[in-house]
Amino acid sequence: QEQLVESGGGSVQAGGSLRLSCAASGFTASRFCMAWFRQAPGKDREGVATIGGGLITYADSGKGRFTSSRDNAKNMLYLQMNSLKPEDTAMYYCAADTTRAGTWLCDMKLSMYNDWGQGTQVTVSS
Repeated sequence: QEQLVESGGGSVQAGGSLRLSCAASGFTASRFCMAWFRQAPGKDREGVATIGGGLITYADSGKGRFTSSRDNAKNMLYLQMNSLKPEDTAMYYCAADTTRAGTWLCDMKLSMYNDWGQGTQVTVSS
């Protein structure tokens, strides 16, 4: 059974940092596109970063501040977030597209991902 479990969210002041983790089980995460999305209250869910076989992509909102990585041995995905802003406040979700293996460059479209975690809340105060 495929499962994604996020952790690491919390409350920080503007300018602070958080590291989100996503534990994957039931499949080998390194074989598939993985992504981070976020959803702020009253807003649509939006992509933050994707990580595929060879490339990591970032949405403009996080470029230069966010870094996505994964530990294949632990089947884990991470999102290091620095210089956090109040507008980064949202529920952050880990997602996987387990329908296609071996993708080099991953899409950031919501509809491409079939597995989702329950989310972890990030709150940034000014």
